[in-house]
Amino acid sequence: MKFVTFIHEDQLKAGVVIQGERIVDIQQAERQKMGDVAISGNLLDWIQGGDSLLERIREIAEWADKKPGAGFIHEFKELQLAAPIPHPRKNIFCIGKNYADHAKELGSAADIPKHPMVFSKPPTTVTGPEMPVLLHNKVTDSLDYEGELAVVMGKKGKGISKEEAYDHVFGYTIINDVTARDLQQRHQQFLLGKSLDSACPMGPYLVHKKEVADPHSLSIKTKVNGEIRQSANTEQMIFDIPTLISTISAGTTLEPGDIIATGTPAGVGKGMKPPQYLRAGDVMEITVEGLGTLKNTISGE
Repeated sequence: MKFVTFIHEDQLKAGVVIQGERIVDIQQAERQKMGDVAISGNLLDWIQGGDSLLERIREIAEWADKKPGAGFIHEFKELQLAAPIPHPRKNIFCIGKNYADHAKELGSAADIPKHPMVFSKPPTTVTGPEMPVLLHNKVTDSLDYEGELAVVMGKKGKGISKEEAYDHVFGYTIINDVTARDLQQRHQQFLLGKSLDSACPMGPYLVHKKEVADPHSLSIKTKVNGEIRQSANTEQMIFDIPTLISTISAGTTLEPGDIIATGTPAGVGKGMKPPQYLRAGDVMEITVEGLGTLKNTISGE
């Protein structure tokens, strides 16, 4: 299943994508089908609810799919999508320099890490597809994009082995790890340069792991104003998803809804000669095979 969070009548609601172009409001559909509502409208609650809740949601979505004119089915064009998890309960775990060519474009082969580089982005960075990303021109003049595959955890665990890692995964989404390069350099650490408001567009979908046969065989492309800047495949990751989950969870409990952004390939603005940083009006589009396209425009603010 493909899950979304959307805005309807000024409320955030969780839905399921059907026919590739419509969204089922599961709460409204459940009310029509059962005469009552027991399922939350919060996607985090669905993730925590486990397989039995997901099966119930699937049954409602399949029932709703047979009623195309019903009021609980919406066309994409009618709605504004939010990030699938608009308010994460923790900072997002991010992986630096997880593609060798990216490590080299920002330095040299000596910068290829021997162990995962982990940093984080606070929940206040998260924004949705088609929503503006602030330029923050009073804070930075070196705003950059980073297209990434993100993993969403579905099961609590600590000390998770590589062999058990996928048992703890719920699904996958796309993240744009927007970065202020000058803040990174000035402060000699990642947090401030990664933590500007709206600097983590996410979406458009959260795709359940059963629909992704191999997360390490997905094409990933980033366009800026229609120009392809990044083009790679997730098979090029230095540290695979089981390694990342095992490393992070060794001494840190991972919980349902936790997000791991797996790193960006080569082609970022800083790596170009001369560097090409984002400007007001620039349109960023990140496409990951099977996960859709995450599109955002840089605001002049």
